[in-house]
Amino acid sequence: MTNKPGDREDVELAVKTRPKTQRPPMYKVLLLNDDFTPMEFVVHVLERLFNMTHAQAIEIMLMVHRKGVAVVGVFSHEIAETKVAQVMELARRQQHPLQCTMEKE
Repeated sequence: MTNKPGDREDVELAVKTRPKTQRPPMYKVLLLNDDFTPMEFVVHVLERLFNMTHAQAIEIMLMVHRKGVAVVGVFSHEIAETKVAQVMELARRQQHPLQCTMEKE
């Protein structure tokens, strides 16, 4: 017995051979410590640009201060790029040397 197009078996075979879609790579946004940017400004950046609560922002700021670097979020490439640019622009406008970068997760 042969299957006619549209039979249930043909549909199941088509589903089995469909390639799986891969998720796009994610990127970590990192804040780097320096000896000049005020801690209050870092907290402000974290609250404003990364939608953190005041308590979360203080915790991350202290991690940056103690360890030299901290991950402040994980995003798609385009969003991570935008976040880095926003941090750098805000720091530049306030004349702070705060550095922000991104790396593939």
